[in-house]
Amino acid sequence: MEGRRVFVAGHRGMVGSACVRRLSHEGAEVMTAGRDTLDLIRQAAVEDWMAEHRPDVVVVAAAKVGGILANDTYPAEFLYENLMIEANLIHAAQRVGVAKLLFLGSSCIYPREAPQPIPEDSLLTGPLEPTNEWYAVAKIAGIKLCQAYRKQHGADFISAMPSNLYGPNDYFHPERSHVIPGMMRRFHEATARGDASVTCWGTGTPRREFLHVDDLAEACVFLLRHYSDAPHLNIGTGSDISIRDLAEAMARVTGFGGDILWDHTKPDGTMLKRMDTARINALGWKAAIDFEQGLAETYRWFLDQPELRA
Repeated sequence: MEGRRVFVAGHRGMVGSACVRRLSHEGAEVMTAGRDTLDLIRQAAVEDWMAEHRPDVVVVAAAKVGGILANDTYPAEFLYENLMIEANLIHAAQRVGVAKLLFLGSSCIYPREAPQPIPEDSLLTGPLEPTNEWYAVAKIAGIKLCQAYRKQHGADFISAMPSNLYGPNDYFHPERSHVIPGMMRRFHEATARGDASVTCWGTGTPRREFLHVDDLAEACVFLLRHYSDAPHLNIGTGSDISIRDLAEAMARVTGFGGDILWDHTKPDGTMLKRMDTARINALGWKAAIDFEQGLAETYRWFLDQPELRA
C-alpha cells in the first residue's frame, strides 16, 4: 500500500476512521472528504471529486447505519441513501480507473434462517430479517454491483461482510444505535445516576458475534493486499455471545451494580447469527482482539468524549 492514494469514503464513521488509523501505518496517502465537501448521495458531485483526485484505491466504508428501531422508523432513508452512496462510488471508481475497490457490507445481508455459522453461499437463499431488510437489500445490491463491474469491465472490486461491529467512533444514541453502543450508554448513565436497575430489549437469549473495528481495519488492509475475486468474504471472530451475557459484561465494564431487567415486549431480532470465517481464515487472517478487553477499551474511549453524552 506504500505510496498509493487511498480514498476512505466515510472516514468520520466508526469503520472509516479505523481504516484511516490503520492505513496511516502503511505509508499510503490517505484521502478523505467530509460531508461538507462531498455529498456522496449526489452522483455528479462524486464523479467530479473522483475525476479531480484520482485515487488508486477506494474503501467504501460510508453508509447510513442504525439499529432495529432506526431501520424500522426510516426504511426509505436506509434503502435510498445506501443505494446511492455505493452506486455513486463504485460507478465513479470504474470510470476514473481506480485500481482496487473494497466494498464493506454487513452480516444482515444473509437470510433470517441461514445455517449457522453463516457461509458466504447463503446469500439470497431465503427471506431476510424484517427488522433490517432495507439496509440489507442495499448492501446486497452493493455486492452485486462490484461483481457486475468485475464481470463486465474487469474491475478489481471486492466485497467483505463484517459481523456486528463495536469500538471507537461508534454511534452512541440511546435509542437509534446498535446494541453495544446503545447498551453502553444506558449502563453508563444508570451507573452515574445510581439507578437500581437497567432495562434491556427482548429476552436476552439471542446470540451475536461482535468484531472490534480495529480487527476489521486490519482485515481490510489484508484483503486489499491479498484478495482479488468476485465472491464476497465474511469477516468475523468465529465466536458469539448471548445478549444477556453481553449485558452482564457491560455491567462489569461500566461498574453498574444494579439489576438487569428484560422488556419482553420489545423484539429480539434474529435469534442466532454467527459468520463462517473459514475462507478468510484460510487466506491467513484471524481476529486478534479479546472481546471484553475491546469492550473496556471502547468504554474508556467513550468516557473521553463528553460531547457524546450531552
